[in-house]
Amino acid sequence: MDILEPEDEIPVKVISVPKTQKTPRIIAMEPTAMLYAQKSLQEVIYESVQRSDTLRTLIGFLDQEPNRVLAERGSSDGSLATLDLSEASDRVSFEHVRELLAFTPNLLGAVDACRSRKAQVDGHGVIPLAKYASMGSALCFPIEAMVFLTLVFIGIEEKLNRHLTRKDVESFTGRVRVFGDDIIVPVDCVEQVIWSLEYFGMKVNRSKSFWTGRFRESCGKEYFAGHDVSIVRVRQLPPASSADAQRVISWVQMSNQFYRAGLWRTVRWLDSFMSGILSDYPVVEESSAVLGRHSFMGYQAQKTGGRYQVPLVRGFVPHGVIPANRLDEHHALHKWFLLRGDLPIADEDHLERSGRPSVVNIKRRWAKPY
Repeated sequence: MDILEPEDEIPVKVISVPKTQKTPRIIAMEPTAMLYAQKSLQEVIYESVQRSDTLRTLIGFLDQEPNRVLAERGSSDGSLATLDLSEASDRVSFEHVRELLAFTPNLLGAVDACRSRKAQVDGHGVIPLAKYASMGSALCFPIEAMVFLTLVFIGIEEKLNRHLTRKDVESFTGRVRVFGDDIIVPVDCVEQVIWSLEYFGMKVNRSKSFWTGRFRESCGKEYFAGHDVSIVRVRQLPPASSADAQRVISWVQMSNQFYRAGLWRTVRWLDSFMSGILSDYPVVEESSAVLGRHSFMGYQAQKTGGRYQVPLVRGFVPHGVIPANRLDEHHALHKWFLLRGDLPIADEDHLERSGRPSVVNIKRRWAKPY
């Protein structure tokens, strides 16, 4: 076995991936061996949090909905504030993590052992990392959330002017919630929480943080006075014909987002427009593969057929050829770690083909409306 010294370890590779039309997102590609270790530890952390009746109500890793529910309540009664952090992962240093886990040396040793210490940056060479982890590390998200939750309660201690007991922490269930860098705190503690976050080097994005008025935003959802006012973005130009598959798909999705937002006049205009583009534009459920209109009243079947006599509608279904991407050995094992669960993997060719289709078409056929 060839054991490498820390200075000989492979650095992470810094790359950019799409985020918005304005700016890309900067992430780091971790070496395979590091990612294996990080994923195994991530799973232990997630399961440990879920076993704690108190902790799982205060911090989330997989489900954004509790944050959104609290943001809606904050917009309705003004009792809760929503805070957003800038450069969140870049500002969580390893010193923060060292102090956080000082009383759990085994966990500290584990998160340290699978931490990449160097990064390969185009144009800058190899640079050392003072932060705990870059986005791309499997431990970046859970560790930063744990740090932020700790800083929130330091701020609450400052507000109360005393050390918190376990019972005190439990009393904040339903009033404090952290999901990544989206933070919910009581309005009467917000000044002290912001002080705590900034004192320890975090950067509160005050233009996206709300604790006065009736507007709140968290985890991509926006609320005003208890109403969902999340914006719907027009991401593509209008399609000229059904041959413009990407634009057709984007506009159908946009129309259904407007429908869920209750903008009925906009939806009527879009339905009329899309009916002129698509010769078949049926009413289907959200889970259907058919490009169609969503309705709170449910789908409208056009006939019953097929081997199992199921309801069917005629419409356009997106179709794309998944690129060939054969995986074996450690790459296949890595994918198994990412996809494993209680249910079998639905795609039997997932080790042969993967990724986004290079070309997407839409084909007119009969299909299930659900």
